[in-house]
Amino acid sequence: MPKQRWFLILAVLAMWIFALAERQRSHHSHSQQSVVANQPTETPESQTGIYSSPVLLARLQSSAIAESSGIVASRNNPGLYWTHNDSGDGPFIYAFDREGMSRGVWRITGASARDWEDIAAGPGPLSNRGYLYLGDIGDNSLSRSTIVVYRVPEPLVAGAETSTAKNPEATETAETIQLNYPDGPHNAEALLVHPTSGDLYVVTKEPLGTAGVYKASAPLDTVRTVKLTFIGGLKSLGIMGGAVTGGDISPDGRRVALSDYMQGYEIELGDREKGSFDAIWKQPISVIALGQRKQGEAICYSLDGKALLTTSEGKHSPLIEVVRR
Repeated sequence: MPKQRWFLILAVLAMWIFALAERQRSHHSHSQQSVVANQPTETPESQTGIYSSPVLLARLQSSAIAESSGIVASRNNPGLYWTHNDSGDGPFIYAFDREGMSRGVWRITGASARDWEDIAAGPGPLSNRGYLYLGDIGDNSLSRSTIVVYRVPEPLVAGAETSTAKNPEATETAETIQLNYPDGPHNAEALLVHPTSGDLYVVTKEPLGTAGVYKASAPLDTVRTVKLTFIGGLKSLGIMGGAVTGGDISPDGRRVALSDYMQGYEIELGDREKGSFDAIWKQPISVIALGQRKQGEAICYSLDGKALLTTSEGKHSPLIEVVRR
């Protein structure tokens, strides 16, 4: 049996054991199945104290969002967020607010959706515009010679809040950035873009292994395939090993947030490394409790960088927030 399949089987088994233990531990305090919005969810003992207890803000109301696989805070529309579905959907992005209400749907012009896994925001070719990056980077079968990131100017939501998946708005035409790894195919679910340099990072998903960090330096070539550069590995994550399912860089470019199915993680630049962002991947990793999620595959910073927000796969996903102390 291939090594990748063994890793997946062991990861699923570990998740099942963890979920069973959590259910038994919290049986008496969680007899009701529903969670009241704006009330703290259960906080594991591993919470570091950097962030407050996770709070359920709302549930995503749009039934078209069935597998929220990425999330990012809007730069052009303060207070709103973008998400997208995992494989099986078209090239759509969905806007929503902190109450979980839909604020419109856009189709990414010139893009296709093979296995979208994450979304990021960052700079692009024009200095006076903000851009969204859509990561078509999933590769469970390890069969893709190249992966794709689509870059598109972020839409303005005002006046298009009632658009739907059946009648979406259209974005400007997206640019296609083709990437390949220097050491063969990898499955990945975390896409990050630095807020000032525009450098692009892909963190691979390696259940029970070491997640790899790969970089494409800006400016990003949209004509030729870009070979990613291996930056290093992340060895100090949780019980899932390197099963990274989402990521984001804080708006000030000083912190990285990652998630797996069980919890979140944060890495922060030290004072001595202010001029070298890539030094962040060698810094200590803090564990962040993200509350109860069915299958957490998305994490992002709020626009002011003072909180982390996360969603889960499944219809009417919980929108959970943890605030930095």
